[in-house]
Amino acid sequence: MSAGDIGAAVGGGVGLVVAAVLVWAVLSLRRAVDGLERAVEAARGTAEEVRDGAVPLLGQMREIASRTEGELARMDDLLQTASSISVTVDSASRLAYLAFSNPVIKALAFASGTGRAVSRLRRRREDGR
Repeated sequence: MSAGDIGAAVGGGVGLVVAAVLVWAVLSLRRAVDGLERAVEAARGTAEEVRDGAVPLLGQMREIASRTEGELARMDDLLQTASSISVTVDSASRLAYLAFSNPVIKALAFASGTGRAVSRLRRRREDGR
């Protein structure tokens, strides 16, 4: 065997080893890609499940938000009505106070004075007898 033959044999062996390593690498990459494809499919399934569950929930949330908005508007109207009633009652009570306080005070003073006068007259009658 000549040196060229030995070199060709060694080169062929090295080429065979390199080819084997490349085949092993390609098979490993193929297994990794298959695993990735399965993971992507699982992720798609999960995403579809989440979307299928989330879409009705979003509809329900919109409905609840709409009802809540209506209730808040109704409560705002009730609060405005209550405030208006409060102002009216306050005005009416102030007006009643102003209208009745002076006559009531005068009536009480008259009753008190009349009571004193009657009391004095009784004492005079009792003293005169």
